[in-house]
Amino acid sequence: MDPTLIQLLINERGWQQYEVFLRHYREAAQYLAAAEGPRSLATASIEKRQFLRWAHGEMRGIPRAEARRILAHLFRPIPIDQLFSTAPDARVAALDGTTTRSSAWVQDEPRAEDAVMAAANESARFAAQVEGSNVGPHTMDQLEADIRRIVTTYPNRPVQPVFHEVRNLRNRSFELLEGRQPPHYTRDLYMAAGVLCGVLANASFDLGRYDAAETQARTAFMCGELAGHNGLRAWVRGLQALIAYWDGRAADAVRLAEAGSGFTPEEGTAQIRLASIKARAFGQLGRTTDAVAALAEADRLREGITADDDVLGGMMAFPREKQLFYTSTTHLWLGGGQQLSDAEEAAEEAVNLFDAAEPGKKRLGEMCLARMDLATARLNRGDLEGAAQEVHAVLHVNAQRGTESVRKRLRHFRRDLALTAAAGTATAIGLREALVVHEDRTSLELSPGDPH
Repeated sequence: MDPTLIQLLINERGWQQYEVFLRHYREAAQYLAAAEGPRSLATASIEKRQFLRWAHGEMRGIPRAEARRILAHLFRPIPIDQLFSTAPDARVAALDGTTTRSSAWVQDEPRAEDAVMAAANESARFAAQVEGSNVGPHTMDQLEADIRRIVTTYPNRPVQPVFHEVRNLRNRSFELLEGRQPPHYTRDLYMAAGVLCGVLANASFDLGRYDAAETQARTAFMCGELAGHNGLRAWVRGLQALIAYWDGRAADAVRLAEAGSGFTPEEGTAQIRLASIKARAFGQLGRTTDAVAALAEADRLREGITADDDVLGGMMAFPREKQLFYTSTTHLWLGGGQQLSDAEEAAEEAVNLFDAAEPGKKRLGEMCLARMDLATARLNRGDLEGAAQEVHAVLHVNAQRGTESVRKRLRHFRRDLALTAAAGTATAIGLREALVVHEDRTSLELSPGDPH
């Protein structure tokens, strides 16, 4: 028996596996639900046994209206009634000229007008194939809305739940890239995948998994290359520099920050961030002149800024308060009386700006790091009570939204506290006990066996 048209199309498109076909079927249903309704159509599915009948050319009754509508969209512009037909004219109109034809309908010599129509049909088939995209305006709008929500809320949400949410969305963007879409959608999808890999890199870093963070960052940078987006490339180089900085590889941090400076962003703050990261790394290396020059470069770039963010805002923006606490950290690395005073001043201003943000827009992890700079500066000038106040505030926040960077700073503070002249006072002892209890109670590792 001759195969049905839907059977031939399933084979031609490489959808012979149920899981592959089901994915395309559900995507078509979700698109129709959003574009035309009803919304209940978004949950439409197809049983495996029904799919196998279609794939093997077996027809048992007419598909229900919901399935016919989805199939019509999936195989557009072919009329739904032709999908289950074995008629030669239906097959010729939909398949390419290389499809094997049965002897019942092969003609010895096509007439001139048939050749003209055949050529027209070939062009029509090409147009239909190009138009038959697995990505449409609604899909991209929804993906971009989800990404914007994530990068906006990430700084004040617990990291691990966000990690799993972002991972699922990244996988979705990868799946879409495996399909067919117009070139401008491909660029947008690479951009989306790059941002999501960047968020996963940041989350892996916050969870203390530097190796996983670097892997995610490399993929994010590759996506930025494919998307041709300098803002994303510069931001990812900054993230790679940060990972190196926190991993104690200050020279690598400088190199990566300088590499990122080679990408001029379309707009925004990525270059300010790179200069500020470079300043901290130079500070860690004890290169005072270079560190001060990098801080001055960041200030100069801030004066010329015309937009607040270079990609999507939120965690991908570098606001002034964040620049201030990078400045305070740089001064703490450099040390000395004036540097200590400058560090305290910058950290205090950063904390005040962070604290003034709306509750839903507070950058909790970064505010904690600014408080730790302030606490360290105060401890070094003998203000133990002032330092303890900041540390207790950090312990409260980090218990709810912990990051490895804050934990590391808390450990360093406990070490510094033990070396001060006030280490034996009641305030110091109580603070040290609070730090020990906090470290014992917080665990930021992904559960064993969890992929990253």
